Amino acid sequence: MLDITYEGNPAELPGLTLAYVGDAVYELYVREKILKQSVKAHNLHYLAVKRVNNNTQAALLLKVEPELTEIEQSVARRGRNAKGIVPKNADVQTYRKSTGLEALVGYLYLKQDKERLNWLLNQIEEVVRDAAH
Repeated sequence: MLDITYEGNPAELPGLTLAYVGDAVYELYVREKILKQSVKAHNLHYLAVKRVNNNTQAALLLKVEPELTEIEQSVARRGRNAKGIVPKNADVQTYRKSTGLEALVGYLYLKQDKERLNWLLNQIEEVVRDAAH
């Protein structure tokens, strides 16, 4: 993925800032992965929507929470508890959990912990597979 040279301590950034970065990283990861499945724009959109939505992201956070370190749990909690604007069509708790996941992705990306970030993001496919059954 993209190389970054963030000089600060990502653990000190506000939860919504981490979620802002994490949202972009998560989306790019998904788009890169689904290119292996199709090259047609309509199919790509369908495949992406299954992975980039509040429900999938919230389910992913719940799946990995038991395996997170204390710092990672703290980052996810800060993202989840951040007072952002919740879209009208979203369930508040689900939206906040998805924001927690995005904050965690942003944190791991800015921390440059590629191994941990890839582990986290690779869990998406299991969540999508479980939701289909």
